[in-house]
Amino acid sequence: MSIFHRIIEGIKDACYIWRQELKQVFRDEGVLIFCVIVPLVYPLLYSWIYNNEVVREVPVVIVDDSHSQLSRQFIRMCDASPDVKIFSFADDLDEAKMLVSRQLAKGVYYIPADFATNVNRMKQGVIGVYCDMSLMLTYKAIYQTAVAVTQTMGAEIQRRVSGNWTAREDQITTRPLAFEDVPVFNPAGGYGNFIIPAVLMLIIQQTLVLGIGLAAGTARERNRYSDLVPIHKCYGGIYRIVCGKAMCYLMIYAVMSAYLTIAVPRMFSFIAMIHWQDLVALMVPYLLACTFFGLTVSCLVHYRENVMLLMVFLSLPLLFMSGVSWPQSNIPGYWQGVSWLFPSTFGIRAFVRMNTMGGVLSDVVTEIRCLWIQAAAYFGTACLVYGFQVRLTRRHAMERLEVLRKKREIRLQLKKKTEKQ
Repeated sequence: MSIFHRIIEGIKDACYIWRQELKQVFRDEGVLIFCVIVPLVYPLLYSWIYNNEVVREVPVVIVDDSHSQLSRQFIRMCDASPDVKIFSFADDLDEAKMLVSRQLAKGVYYIPADFATNVNRMKQGVIGVYCDMSLMLTYKAIYQTAVAVTQTMGAEIQRRVSGNWTAREDQITTRPLAFEDVPVFNPAGGYGNFIIPAVLMLIIQQTLVLGIGLAAGTARERNRYSDLVPIHKCYGGIYRIVCGKAMCYLMIYAVMSAYLTIAVPRMFSFIAMIHWQDLVALMVPYLLACTFFGLTVSCLVHYRENVMLLMVFLSLPLLFMSGVSWPQSNIPGYWQGVSWLFPSTFGIRAFVRMNTMGGVLSDVVTEIRCLWIQAAAYFGTACLVYGFQVRLTRRHAMERLEVLRKKREIRLQLKKKTEKQ
């Protein structure tokens, strides 16, 4: 055959594999759930849970050993804040800790007996803040409320004892440096705008790899010799197998990624400042890298359950190693090197910078290049592992033909003996 006919034949085989893989996606309930239903439903549930952005009215227990006018003022101001609600009063810390352990309250404000005495003697008064650290948002609300109230009370006491004559002098005394606290790229200080963009990109990678792995496990279970590649003339070439399977999942996730990165943030009014041209330039290498990464991992899957145990376990570490939930500068170099093996690391960083921080394509050139490098590297590894699978399938086919040949010879010998008798 000429080169042109070989190319045409390879395209036909790749399209056949594409069609067969697409049929398997919609016939296999597990693959259908992870490739279609989970990307459609899970982001809605996750976004709906965090749609409130901040926590309000966090229950707090008060232990007031001072019983003074200043302690009652502190309690009233804390209860008047939007973030904290006075749930109950306790006689001592042990009773307060019991309420926190029963999850009836999330924190404790302890006012010692010498609080008012120290303040009246021009000494520093101390208030103890005990928080349930299992939830960082409740800790933030309880601690920041206590800090804001104590600063306000301190400014009022400082104004009374300063002996100033004018309001301007009081203002300079209590607040010599005027400032305004505005969280950059997240003015509301909400948790949804902070974490949802990273989670959406991670969902794309995890569900894609899970779907490819489940499809590979199904193919092995249906094959007599547990081979990944079936015995068929269209599965004779390595590139046509990899390209055919990749086209199937790229077609599905081209739609899913548009839904996750464009529709979901706008449905819940999250920050979305990325332009569609930049989004396309990011998602093309990201989807290619995730797809070829999934094809590489799928060759290691012998049972459907294996890929679920592997990828679900990695979800939380990958989110931390991306540098969004935990500062990238504080991640050890070894773990940063491990994170470079996964497309989600660079995909999350690039998407967050462009979508949440208003960056453009030139600001994430490094991440885009790394994604293209990963796409090329994982395409090579996918071809290598599928080349091994093709050779394994051929060997099993030859062994089967050899067994059939021997059985045929035995039958012919038995037939000849029977005829002689």
